Amino acid sequence: MEKSMQKKSIIIKESRFKRICVFCGSSPGKNPSYHLAAIQLGKQLVERNIDLVYGGGSIGLMGLVSQAVYNGGRHVLGVIPTTLMPREITGEPVGEVRAVPGMHQRKAEMARQADAFIALPGGYGTLEELLEVITWAQLGIHEKPVGLLNVDGYYNSLLCFIDKAVDEGFITPSARHIIVSAQTAHELMSKLEDYVPKHDDVASKLSWEIEQQLTYTTKSDIAR
Repeated sequence: MEKSMQKKSIIIKESRFKRICVFCGSSPGKNPSYHLAAIQLGKQLVERNIDLVYGGGSIGLMGLVSQAVYNGGRHVLGVIPTTLMPREITGEPVGEVRAVPGMHQRKAEMARQADAFIALPGGYGTLEELLEVITWAQLGIHEKPVGLLNVDGYYNSLLCFIDKAVDEGFITPSARHIIVSAQTAHELMSKLEDYVPKHDDVASKLSWEIEQQLTYTTKSDIAR
């Protein structure tokens, strides 16, 4: 009876997310804590029965988080531009790999597939992907949670910059709430599960979708 109660106590309730997009470096970084955090995040997704969509690489932190999810039996979808495949995929690819023409299509497809976003430590590319989905949330294009895994304070300077932008009137306090940060994968996942949007939408999601459809239709017509 006691063992049964203990077993029930460690069961994690079913997640609100089916698939999460993870942004992270194609480099491993110098701090071993980054490697551990990537693996722990992958294990958190597996424990919560969440699939992964990511940038498609098999090296660096991308390789670590994707392999952890794949080894745990969850589906892994890697979205990668064709030109980056020789550089970022070494050996056997992890899970399903979806090749796209370029970086814009990569980000759009990852965003479309995901129910939430998490950024591990990374460089310019990770930062650009993170800030774009934050901006999309601010504009009302989506209401998907955006998480920052602040391993060993890696993103402290970024968070200080954002707080400074709030103080100076460039970011509203409600928009600051878009970013959910934590130092461990478990804490971050718990916060994302409880996330409720509080910011005011700047643009209508419906109107943005219509504009996007018109843009893609025009481009397709030109291509033909």
